[in-house]
Amino acid sequence: MNADPADQRRLLDLAELDVRIRRTEVAKANPPQAARVQELLTHRSTLTQELARLAGARDDLRAELSRIESDVAVVDARAERDAQRLAASANAKEAQSLENELASLARRKSDLEDGELSVMERLETAESEVTAQEALLAETNAEGARLSAEAKTAVADATRDLEAATRDRAAVAASVPSDLLAMYDRLAARGNGAGLLRRGTCEACNMVLSGTDLSSIRAASADAVLTCPECGAILVRTEESGL
Repeated sequence: MNADPADQRRLLDLAELDVRIRRTEVAKANPPQAARVQELLTHRSTLTQELARLAGARDDLRAELSRIESDVAVVDARAERDAQRLAASANAKEAQSLENELASLARRKSDLEDGELSVMERLETAESEVTAQEALLAETNAEGARLSAEAKTAVADATRDLEAATRDRAAVAASVPSDLLAMYDRLAARGNGAGLLRRGTCEACNMVLSGTDLSSIRAASADAVLTCPECGAILVRTEESGL
């Protein structure tokens, strides 16, 4: 195939835009914050499960404390009733029975209060653990929200760059002869479509061409469409080619 050297040079602009398009497509699909956001989502799930466990343990202690407080209230009410009956009793046997019961209630209350103190201490620890876990979860959520916002901005920026590059590519492609463009597109579909030959090196694959290959290139006409013997990309020759 033959094509005007100026048209062949336009393929370099096309190749540069294709690289830009691929880069922005990757940036749009995978913003730099995406990996960390996924890590945070996994971490948040773990933190949430642990928070549920800690909150459940705290709630159990609250329920236990409430039960003990209720038992103490029952003991106090019964002791008050027995004390009133003792004060009004004139029967020695009944009085003795009431005194024994009051002593038993006092011991029962003492045991309940000891248990209450123990539960209160455990509850204080549990409350602290829940608060600390909630802080960790809040911190994780805050980082996730910040990174998600940054990722949305990055995607929006990449989308704008992609749209601009796509428009520019369409404009450049429209100025390239259809047969040359078809050849370029076919090659670009499997790798680099075109590359500058600079000082004996194909910039599409960065391979230095052999002396034999360079001799063949020198012998070709200026409008001949040549391809790199290493990567198959269209070799665009300019004054920088070193031929």
